[in-house]
Amino acid sequence: MVAVSAFFAVIFGLPLGVLLRNTRSDGISPNPKLNKILGAVVNVTRSFPFLILIILLLPLSAAITGEYIGSTTAIIPLIIAAVPFIARLFEGAMLEVDSGLIEASLALGANKKEITLMTLAECLPALINAVTITSISLVGYSAMAGVVGGGGLGDLAIRIGYQSYEPLVLAYSVGIIIMLVQAIQLSGDAISNKIRNQR
Repeated sequence: MVAVSAFFAVIFGLPLGVLLRNTRSDGISPNPKLNKILGAVVNVTRSFPFLILIILLLPLSAAITGEYIGSTTAIIPLIIAAVPFIARLFEGAMLEVDSGLIEASLALGANKKEITLMTLAECLPALINAVTITSISLVGYSAMAGVVGGGGLGDLAIRIGYQSYEPLVLAYSVGIIIMLVQAIQLSGDAISNKIRNQR
């Protein structure tokens, strides 16, 4: 669930983050009206508690996957919850790029596509950190998905560990989730540091 959701969150979230950055009043394609609309949609989507979002999106998930319960069904709300979250992180990473570099690129005749690619290359370590943070958040979300039969470790911890009074299963599930989070964080930090050191 986490891997698939994170993959699609990046696929959809990166263009959205670029659009949010570029359509700002100080962006390379200023469009305050579009930026305001996109920002409002992103903020509204991010404001929904994840459990409520799962329930609201259950008909959509069932229509796409053909199932009402299970890990596959939980992927749809996971993606929808993660896309605006990571888009804002990507936007923030791009805002950290020195405006002088953008101005110099414009002066040298670079087009908007080239400037966008340069900006993404400059903030690549921050983008990796954004993916890491989002992946860790998705681990927590996927655990919550177990409450509504979403499957995965959360379902194991709640249904067998808690509801069936199996404290060892609950403890093992929580332990695995903690190790998974640590593995994601360490991997993300290692990749980000490697990119920084190569510059």
